[in-house]
Amino acid sequence: MKTLYLLVFVLFGLTLPAQSVPEIGVVQELENDSLLHAAGFQLLVEGTPKLLSPRTVTEEQFQHSLATLRNLRVPLYACNLFLPGDLKVVGPEVNEAAVLGYVDTVLRRAHAAGLTLITWGSSASRRVPEGFDRGRAREQFIDMARRVAEVAARYDILLALENLNRTEANFINSVPEALDIVKAVDHPHFRLCVDIYHMLVDGDPATDITGVGDYAVYCELAEGEGRTPPGVQGVDFRPYLAALRAEGYTGKVVIECRWADLVGQGAAAYGELRRQIEAVY
Repeated sequence: MKTLYLLVFVLFGLTLPAQSVPEIGVVQELENDSLLHAAGFQLLVEGTPKLLSPRTVTEEQFQHSLATLRNLRVPLYACNLFLPGDLKVVGPEVNEAAVLGYVDTVLRRAHAAGLTLITWGSSASRRVPEGFDRGRAREQFIDMARRVAEVAARYDILLALENLNRTEANFINSVPEALDIVKAVDHPHFRLCVDIYHMLVDGDPATDITGVGDYAVYCELAEGEGRTPPGVQGVDFRPYLAALRAEGYTGKVVIECRWADLVGQGAAAYGELRRQIEAVY
């Protein structure tokens, strides 16, 4: 009912009660900091393999990168691409010690870098093998997520479980499914990412967001076809944003898209998304 109420307000241009307007961020490389600042973005998300992973970043390299992070004009808020594909969290090849060892280093570094959040998509890591019992996979994931959340708590990092579309993953595809997992894990450092791009690809309605409440701590989006930036095809995100607002969401809204030309598209994408957010909030 809350979602319907807000959709009516959005469609008819009525004034909504005041609420904090989400900041807009972007998933991009640190090297484009100046371009992103010029475009108006307020926060940045980078990949775990580039900044935090012990597999690709030595401790010396990580320490060196801290100086770069301190000088960014668009502050680094979060990292994505959490777990490598070979670190399985479901199926017959789960190595709990290896997962937790990797996670400890990543989250320790995230804390040292001043990050707040890590998104947990990692489709290959959570892929359920053909023929493997899906009920058992769900139990495995919940158990592992709870253990990983305990590590996150030590380093004061939020984990945000991401819904992934069915062309990219075969497990935890919808917002309701992800929310169900988050509730089952029942840990304050394990929360929900609402990814509107993945919803659009799968044709999921905005009403799927109903009930996320305080569990939703992060939101990503792009236009569904081709993962283009806001404004390229004119996708209307407002019904999804209105559903989030109805749930009291005031967190970040982050563009994760494929840029044809960051210089040419960045400011326009920021402006279009800002316009749609302000129309709802």
